[in-house]
Amino acid sequence: MTTTYAYAASDAKAKLAPFEFQRRELRAHDVQMEVLFCGVCHSDLHQARNEWKNSIYPVVPGHEIVGRVTAVGPDVTRYKAGDLVGVGCLVDSCRTCPSCAEGLEQYCENGFVGTYNGADRETGAITFGGYSTQLVVDEAFTLRVPQNLDPAGVAPLLCAGITTYSPLRTWGAGPGKKVGIVGLGGLGHMGVKLAHAMGAHVVLFTTSQSKVEDAKRLGADEVVISKNPQEMEAHANSFDLIVNTVAAQHDLNPFLNLLRRDGTMALVGAPEHDHPSPQVFNLIMKRRRLAGSLIGGIAETQEMLDFCGEHGITSDIEIIPMQQINDAYERMLKSDVKYRFVIDLDSLRK
Repeated sequence: MTTTYAYAASDAKAKLAPFEFQRRELRAHDVQMEVLFCGVCHSDLHQARNEWKNSIYPVVPGHEIVGRVTAVGPDVTRYKAGDLVGVGCLVDSCRTCPSCAEGLEQYCENGFVGTYNGADRETGAITFGGYSTQLVVDEAFTLRVPQNLDPAGVAPLLCAGITTYSPLRTWGAGPGKKVGIVGLGGLGHMGVKLAHAMGAHVVLFTTSQSKVEDAKRLGADEVVISKNPQEMEAHANSFDLIVNTVAAQHDLNPFLNLLRRDGTMALVGAPEHDHPSPQVFNLIMKRRRLAGSLIGGIAETQEMLDFCGEHGITSDIEIIPMQQINDAYERMLKSDVKYRFVIDLDSLRK
């Protein structure tokens, strides 16, 4: 057992505060790592405040993790001490169901084990995430970080990156395709970067005029102010794919109208309350699809990291010490970050 220092929420109304616990002894296939950086995802806030009504306290959030391997179990073959590695949103699954057999562990039919607020499949112990100095994870759920990328900028790729990469890959974003990204936050800015690198014609939808220039800097070919009906109408029936990253309740119909025949809108934002139901005829008359997508499997997440390594892609980040996490949550609610907070865990070790 290894003493680990962390920040945790003790209940839905409590601010995150220092917390100490023991990481498990290494199992045969386990990798132990010193956590270097951990991204701050909106899901962390939802879980800390029990907004999805499934939190188990204390909650140690964090599932965008980059660390350095410090020890490995006796049967580990993929990693050694000193390797730079990452861990995303899941740390185990049943590994036997059809989804797991296809490398789609995030859709495990027996339920994947979340990096935090999950239950260990062997002991039932609640998992604690990356707002902590150390992590112990099975090597099968550990990822290799490209050496040419900034480790702090890599951390958000483990959730924000794969959450947008997976639907872009699933629905064929690439040359000759017109792809829309709705929202320019932690997810949206990664969607723009990735779709641009895949060779698609990228259109960013935002309600804020102030984000136009930044969207173009990130790789958007066009920017549409989504509350402007004329700008929206100019793109009617023209998109192959729209990836909607907005995590707040909103009307989906204006975006469905922009899909061409057989176009798809994939929802990846996870709002506290459901969106209003879309108009059925918006879907029927053009054989449009309204879909959802959840992070990615381990193989696809490694593919995404390698793609980012090849194209020099990382997240735009603001590094904070662990002690500023509660302020960061309040700023995140105001969209006051470009575009992802990342915690430097050295601040906790000190």
